Amino acid sequence: MASASLLKSSPVLDKSEFVKGHTLRQTVVRCFPNAVPSSLSVRASSYADELVKTAKTVASPGRGILAMDESNATCGKRLASIGLENTEANRQAYRTLLVTAPGLGQYISGAILFEETLYQSTKDGKKMVDVLVEQNIVPGIKVDKGLVPLAGSNNESWCQGLDGLASRSAAYYEQGARFAKWRTVVSIPNGPSALAVKEAAWGLARYAAISQDNGLVPIVEPEILLDGEHGIDRTFEVAQKVWAEVFFYLAENNVLFEGILLKPSMVTPGAECKDKATPEQVADYTLNLLKRRIPPSVPGIMFLSGGQSEVEATLNLNAMNQAPNPWQVSFSYARALQNTCLKTWGGRPENVKAAQDTLLVRAKANSLAQLGKYTGEGESDEAKKGMFVKGYVY
Repeated sequence: MASASLLKSSPVLDKSEFVKGHTLRQTVVRCFPNAVPSSLSVRASSYADELVKTAKTVASPGRGILAMDESNATCGKRLASIGLENTEANRQAYRTLLVTAPGLGQYISGAILFEETLYQSTKDGKKMVDVLVEQNIVPGIKVDKGLVPLAGSNNESWCQGLDGLASRSAAYYEQGARFAKWRTVVSIPNGPSALAVKEAAWGLARYAAISQDNGLVPIVEPEILLDGEHGIDRTFEVAQKVWAEVFFYLAENNVLFEGILLKPSMVTPGAECKDKATPEQVADYTLNLLKRRIPPSVPGIMFLSGGQSEVEATLNLNAMNQAPNPWQVSFSYARALQNTCLKTWGGRPENVKAAQDTLLVRAKANSLAQLGKYTGEGESDEAKKGMFVKGYVY
């Protein structure tokens, strides 16, 4: 049974009870020889203390997450943009560049890895995981198996990967991973349908419970895609619905809120909306959403960039940290940390140091934004370019 609840008992639910028009799923209860016959016990995760500690470490002030968990196919597209072939050697060279950037741990608390990287070594033969730990960066792992069409929906998708997740998670923990990521998406132009929202929320909840049961802090990520012409109010409306469903099912699956991290989209207009929002408007809408839907027991909100430009993502994060929040409000960026770095490198060994310096500039900028001290001065034109891709596949 995948459960990380610290509760010692759970009420018995009558089969006739209904929640949101659906019958409750049956809960399997393990019986223990020494238990009092009249009580039903729910097993608390043996990793509970460690989960809380890991979550707080990743959500520490002035630091955030480097998302470098692109699939090999997606990494290949990135490499192709600088004229490199998609080979393991080239992927290894680029990922080595990222994890060995001197002083990266000053600004980065966690790094999400693809499975290949978790088991990979640097060009010098040192395990990537060990390099991260030496930098005081917690290794994480992408555990989902990608998006596939959701039958019966409005051309929407669902995230697969629950089959075998427990055994994979246990193996990832043994390899050194201490947190996990599962990305599902919600499309506003396609509805979103009630079916798609419920599927996303239930899948995230099952993944979170299984992860915690195997020592991994789950990053809960229902990404609301930027695609569409809708305004910011529509995004806010959908986000409220999605996060209500997510936390309902997290609770039903006995997930320990103190041992999770969230990776939400910022509340912004659709990428094709003519009415753009200022960083202050994005901050206002996003923080209102969080305060209505996210319990203060959650340690950290690690925002995804979702195709915003490097500077835009940093400005919006900075605006959200102009006053104290119940949680650490930080970042979990991929393209918004790597874009200029990748182009600076260009696949040339002599450019490694310059590329690492560029990565550190972006990491430091977002570190300052997490502390509410980013000014935006001296940013390059490249860092201001938007990175939205319609129908983006990760």
